[in-house]
Amino acid sequence: MSNITTEQMRFWSPAVRELDPYVPGEQPKIQNILKLNTNENPYPPSPKVVAAVEAVLADSADALRLYPDPDATALKQAIATQQNVDITQVFVGNGSDEVLAHIFKAFFVQDEAIIYPDISYSFYPVYSQFFATKTKEIPLNENFEIDVNDYKQTNGGVIIANPNAPTSIALNLAEIEEVLQANPNRVVVIDEAYVDFGAESAIGLVNQYENLVVCQTTSKSRSLAGLRVGFAIAQAHLIAGLEAVKNSFNSYPMDRFAIAAAVASFEDQAYFEAQCQKVMNSREKLIADLKEIGFKVLPSKANFIFATLPTKDAGALAKELREQGIIVRHFNKPRINQFLRITIGTNEQNQRLVDRLKNQILI
Repeated sequence: MSNITTEQMRFWSPAVRELDPYVPGEQPKIQNILKLNTNENPYPPSPKVVAAVEAVLADSADALRLYPDPDATALKQAIATQQNVDITQVFVGNGSDEVLAHIFKAFFVQDEAIIYPDISYSFYPVYSQFFATKTKEIPLNENFEIDVNDYKQTNGGVIIANPNAPTSIALNLAEIEEVLQANPNRVVVIDEAYVDFGAESAIGLVNQYENLVVCQTTSKSRSLAGLRVGFAIAQAHLIAGLEAVKNSFNSYPMDRFAIAAAVASFEDQAYFEAQCQKVMNSREKLIADLKEIGFKVLPSKANFIFATLPTKDAGALAKELREQGIIVRHFNKPRINQFLRITIGTNEQNQRLVDRLKNQILI
């Protein structure tokens, strides 16, 4: 957008001229780069996922000629079965970012401000601006934790990433229930993009709380970032609101390949759990290795860590790592500009990071 002049912007809607869009993590075109910047899973999806995608195309040319099921019923049923909820409690979309967009439109356009942490997923302020939603950002405490007492105030809705991103710290279910009980007449959204790496999911609370929406993705723990599959679970009356928004925006968000792949993933729970455990084991080893070097690492329940090296500027460190062929995420923002967000790779990839730090950068 930097090459677009103000004169050229005269064709845009006035509100669009003021947008500050989300900036995704870099997807480098350079070969042999170690990508530890976008929280992708280092392991492939289940072999059953690949077989399911191949079967869709092999079965019939109609896989491309005809529209997919607009309700993605097979996928909703697979999620409902795996999560032990009713199919009427499941909503699916083109990645959890789209699901979150529908959540904002369906529940958060209110007279009062919605509330969320000041350091959290950076799409929340983008959607707030896009949908003209009133917002109030709640500061994390000095340990970068969410204090649930701060969410016991008048609001138009609550959204909390759990584990939080980019800090990686998780709330427990008792704390989430405190927020739900303090806001009985407002929707509380728990965004669980990283929950499968050791945190507690709030899905088990859905039948107890009529104001709870839990949002998840298959991009991280199920290794399906390339297919864009997200979902939400809530009581049926909230799902109906999301369906109304979705059918007013894009009635066919899920293509046949994404549906088939995600169904296969949810039907191979053993593979999914094994890969999550591998990531968690690698995370703990990487944390120990970085602490030995001198890093301070926040407690993580995600497939990434948030770390700072007190003796070195984080921006400079990110630059030096890139020169060594390793990309990590640096957020040049207040309070967190001395931290790096580092995706958990395989043990071999993590060791490459540690070796570069020890032998090329911190010598």
